[in-house]
Amino acid sequence: MLVEKESSSGVVGKHIYGNLYGCDPKVLSNLRFLRNVVQDAVKVASMNLVELKAWKFGGERGGVSVIALVVESHIALHTWPSYKYATLDIYTCGDNSDPERAFEMVCKTLKPDRVVKYFADRSSVPQGIVSP
Repeated sequence: MLVEKESSSGVVGKHIYGNLYGCDPKVLSNLRFLRNVVQDAVKVASMNLVELKAWKFGGERGGVSVIALVVESHIALHTWPSYKYATLDIYTCGDNSDPERAFEMVCKTLKPDRVVKYFADRSSVPQGIVSP
């Protein structure tokens, strides 16, 4: 469960990241499509896009990387079509962005067979800890 309220004494940092297994290799090698997926994820998560970069790596059998630099932080998607595998990293700061929503949208679009998802509280004041 994500903490949606910013502490009066700190920054709310939400970091969702994970591995997507069993994706369609054709989708994972389609730079234009993946660029659009990440751009849509920025919108879905109520982030503010600064710049979007996408490139292929590893030659013919290589994958695609897409990085969205947003005011709130970033989205990074990296794919390995020959392994039917992708990694997705979404980190935001502040009350208004929703990295969980972006993560779910990307997964729904890429249709992996299996997803392993992680959450890290990156807030300046740890949740659930009371100061003396």
